[in-house]
Amino acid sequence: SMLSKPTANTWSESNSASLHQTQGASVFKTYSLGLSTSRDAWCYNYSHSAVETNMRRMIDVYNAQVDQVQAGVVSLEDAEADPKLINWSRGLRKDLSLHKKHNFRASGVRLAMYRPFSKQYVYFDRGLNEMVLLMPSMFPAPEHTNVGFYVVGAGSAVPFSAIMLEDLPNLHVTGAGSGGQFFPRWTYEKADVPEGQFDLGASDHGVDKYGYRKVDNITDEILADYQSYYGAKVIKDDVFYYVYGLLHSPDYRSMYAADLTKMLPRIPKVASTEDFHVFVAMGQQLASLHLGYEAADPYPLTEVIKDGAPADAVELYRVTKMKYGPEKDKSKLVYNPWITLERIPAETHEYMLGSRSGIDWLIDRYQIKVDKKSGIINDPNDWAAEHAEPRYILDLIKRVTTVSVRTVELISQLPKLEIAKL
Repeated sequence: SMLSKPTANTWSESNSASLHQTQGASVFKTYSLGLSTSRDAWCYNYSHSAVETNMRRMIDVYNAQVDQVQAGVVSLEDAEADPKLINWSRGLRKDLSLHKKHNFRASGVRLAMYRPFSKQYVYFDRGLNEMVLLMPSMFPAPEHTNVGFYVVGAGSAVPFSAIMLEDLPNLHVTGAGSGGQFFPRWTYEKADVPEGQFDLGASDHGVDKYGYRKVDNITDEILADYQSYYGAKVIKDDVFYYVYGLLHSPDYRSMYAADLTKMLPRIPKVASTEDFHVFVAMGQQLASLHLGYEAADPYPLTEVIKDGAPADAVELYRVTKMKYGPEKDKSKLVYNPWITLERIPAETHEYMLGSRSGIDWLIDRYQIKVDKKSGIINDPNDWAAEHAEPRYILDLIKRVTTVSVRTVELISQLPKLEIAKL
């Protein structure tokens, strides 16, 4: 079976479903590319208040341009072009030509997974993001929870990987050139229920107080297929976690290596019911490990703190740009001028997400960045400050070390891949 529909059905094996396809069984009803804003420096930030400040400022500048264009004072071509004031995109230029104004919505500031283990706030808005795609059906309101996994895009320059997320995924979570696809466990549809017929909680119509109905995204066809093969007790959650476990199998990745560079993963059935249940259990463990990375036990790395280090926790744990030890010694991480983390186990670097390990991603993302065009600062220390956790980034390194080591351990326990012959 396949995860979901490509343009043509290219499989011959009857035992393999796709994540999505036009013929044969699909695992998922729908999927989507991640969020593409065309103005990440403005829309994303480690600071909730910075996202709000930056977007309010840009919206005010934009609306003033609409007034001036409408009044004939300024032509479309001569609208404000200072990149410190506004970031134009094709969509926003079109809105200007239509004299369409935008309003800042506080509920638009949402949690997002920008890169692996790198949560930021994002301004999620159809008018001010270039492409929201199907994301609004997966995360309609901040209160609508979801989980799903992101896989690198077909034709991507980086190696195949999959990561389970519960926040809005960016188009390039694992840095894939062509953008990756997100396969959610659920979607939400706006219900056609008369006003006043539903209230708090799900009503008889299964509709929540926001007017949405939760829809299972695993197809009935794939469930029936798996039940007929592995027994009537198989449920849709089993199928979901089976896929996640299978996508982590080294045997699977080498067996399907050529396909994985060209198309969405196809999902074969394993020969034995016993192996199926092991993949389900491992998929569940991997998913909860990857989703709960912020709550993982910090790995007992050695913290070496220099004499004369600041007593103030905020200063002591502040990060500007981390790096590995001398001569690229990956068992050490120079956290800041005062702190070095030592005895990072080698397995930490075996768990790869695209072309980087978890720690590589943290080094890449947890540094103070200044956007050249807009001058906007994105400072990961702001996340620690807003959450009143001065040690957040330091502990995150230890937690991601635990997650990486445990992931490598779980992957080594996956059964040898024996495909069912149907």
